Amino acid sequence: MSPDKAPLRPPPVKAYENEEFLLSPQARTLRVMAELTEPYHRFKKYGVRNTVVMFGSARTLPIDRAQKELEDVKLKITRGEISPSEAKARLRLAEINLKSAPFYEACRELSKEMTEWSMSLPEWQRFFICSGGGPGIMEAANRGAKEAHGRSIGLGIALPFEQEHNPYVTPELDLEFHYFFVRKYWFLYLAKALVAFPGGFGTFDELFEMLTLIQTGKTKKYFPILLYGSDFWKRVTDFEVFHEWGMVSPEDRGLYHYVDSVKEARDHLIQIITDKYLKEDGLS
Repeated sequence: MSPDKAPLRPPPVKAYENEEFLLSPQARTLRVMAELTEPYHRFKKYGVRNTVVMFGSARTLPIDRAQKELEDVKLKITRGEISPSEAKARLRLAEINLKSAPFYEACRELSKEMTEWSMSLPEWQRFFICSGGGPGIMEAANRGAKEAHGRSIGLGIALPFEQEHNPYVTPELDLEFHYFFVRKYWFLYLAKALVAFPGGFGTFDELFEMLTLIQTGKTKKYFPILLYGSDFWKRVTDFEVFHEWGMVSPEDRGLYHYVDSVKEARDHLIQIITDKYLKEDGLS
């Protein structure tokens, strides 16, 4: 080597390949744009234009699993394998899980029937079941679609307490988000209907965000929000109080509908989707 020649070095890392930069606060805008843009190209690639969103508690169990857990707890109590204080808490939890398990089965069946109906439509008009990609009601939604031999979407979210994606989401439509607001954007952007099953804070967050966007006209689409399980919804959220105090308009009652059976939910969804999106001047 010539003494006046410096050794060759590899070229510097390009900005878009610099992981340290891409994960920095300064690149947050780029990460947000990526979460907005990448799903768009993926959905376009796989022909996803319309969704029926189903959400609810991540804690809801399939009925066979809930029954087994209750039987296991009772057996351990009988054998004296757990303390009286622990037995009371675990028995109560197992009984609650069994009480809510029918909602898992209802979501699973509704998803299956909606997917079967959708697959009878021309391919470009089909409606994909969309969930949050996790366990509980989300799992039930994706599971029902898979049992109908259809594809479904999972919009997962990275949480401090790890939430695994359920195995029933179609792999190429299984997404993971960091930003809640971008995930919500994708819940709404393709949605033509939503079904809310009983759930906790996350379910209420999604529900009220969707109601607000529709009420304020931020989305120009009309789509029904079905509240599955009227006993639960009327007890935890008495919408009539809003009307009694004049906090919402009388016509806002049309933003939501209570349903209590798979047949009722399915028929309502199909009727409104058909009237609003499948007839003349329907889907664009």
